[in-house]
Amino acid sequence: MKRWLYLVILLMIGNFTGHDRQVVDVHSHNILPDYRQVLARHHAELEEGFPLPAWDVDSHLSFMDSAGIACTVLSMPAPQPSFGDSEECRQVIRACNEYGARLKAAYPDRFRFCAALPLPDVESAVAEAIYALDTLGADGVKLATNSRGQYLGDEALDPLMEVLDSRQAVILIHPHKPVPVNEPLTGRVPLAACEYLAETTRALMNMLARNLLVRYPHVKVVVPHCGSFLPLAVPRMKAIMPALQARGSMGEVDMEANLSRLYYDLAGAASPAVIRTLLTITTPDHILYGSDYPYQPAEVLTRNLRQLEEALEADGELSAYADLFLHENAARLFALPSAGEAGTALADRSSVVEAEVDTAMLVRISEIEIYPQYRDAYLEAALEVGATSVREEPGVIAIFPMIQQRDSCQVRILEIYSSPEAYRHHIGTAHFQTYKQGTLHMVKTLDLVDMIPMNPAAMPEIFRKMQRVK
Repeated sequence: MKRWLYLVILLMIGNFTGHDRQVVDVHSHNILPDYRQVLARHHAELEEGFPLPAWDVDSHLSFMDSAGIACTVLSMPAPQPSFGDSEECRQVIRACNEYGARLKAAYPDRFRFCAALPLPDVESAVAEAIYALDTLGADGVKLATNSRGQYLGDEALDPLMEVLDSRQAVILIHPHKPVPVNEPLTGRVPLAACEYLAETTRALMNMLARNLLVRYPHVKVVVPHCGSFLPLAVPRMKAIMPALQARGSMGEVDMEANLSRLYYDLAGAASPAVIRTLLTITTPDHILYGSDYPYQPAEVLTRNLRQLEEALEADGELSAYADLFLHENAARLFALPSAGEAGTALADRSSVVEAEVDTAMLVRISEIEIYPQYRDAYLEAALEVGATSVREEPGVIAIFPMIQQRDSCQVRILEIYSSPEAYRHHIGTAHFQTYKQGTLHMVKTLDLVDMIPMNPAAMPEIFRKMQRVK
């Protein structure tokens, strides 16, 4: 059997099975008794428009096992337990964070946690962030889009951002009820249906408008719910920025540098179409899986994950990214064990299959249309990253950019990698990230077309002949 056929067989029998992949879930919530009690004391159990679901460790582990989720990153849900008493808020959040640390210690391979902070009290939030990250070993922090009207991006939060930046913290963002809010409207249309997406976008755009992630370049921010409305809002912001800056109502903003610090979870209605939309503003190594457990029944979330895996498997363009989305990106972001360290079912395959897969090439033609005004700049960047990649990465066999004779804005790039693993390493390199983030705004359309070599054994002779011709 040819090498490419072994690769197809392996993908069909194992590579898209959740249990084999060791999925990482970056969007799940633990809902603790102390937290519930504070909400009940202030009659706020239904503040977000729906009751809090039940949660306990055993049920969560059972869901993870049935879904094939190896590790979950937990965070506090909405609403923010702040009702005018800063000490009460500080105490309940401290209790929740210490519980997260104990749970992580008890199940180090299964649970991680991002600490809650007692905002809008910035001074207490700074102290809690330092304690949670430095003493409790929190894996990041969770920030509400707004804490009682104090939105992310507010100047008052800059001292907190300085602390998080100094610790290179991961920030999980989660939408909360907007302030102010149209009560009759949200009474008819649940917050989760639309307003949560708008709320997340509102907070992120406020951060971007202040150039926040350029000024605090070491934080890494995870945007929930498939990017919310950012894929629509970012191009609009780019279009109107020059007019705003000319009027003096907006300062200097490096939009591409800000976007490069954003990651996106797939909690909600993830699909190949949604992922392609996300890829208009980010790169494949910044997309992560999220379940939103326990806000839907475990069996529904398990079925959704299986459907997502099957959809990715069937999609020729996205299938190569499935491991990135469902495991590798999150493992890298949260410094989890690699797939090899964790042990995957790939290690149990027959030796002949392993040998064939290790040498199976990934061959792709990237079909790209460039906006005319950016053609020269894009071609220069593409040539530079191609040359650097071939020179510095052993797994990159060839990156060969071409333009159509009849339309010089139509770019085709032949890419050949020694294996899918070599490709995944390639898109995580600094030179590729510089190229990708620097050219996002130049690209009008992008289609990645994976190819099957008809005669892989002939490839070495082809390249030797190219060398002789030169």
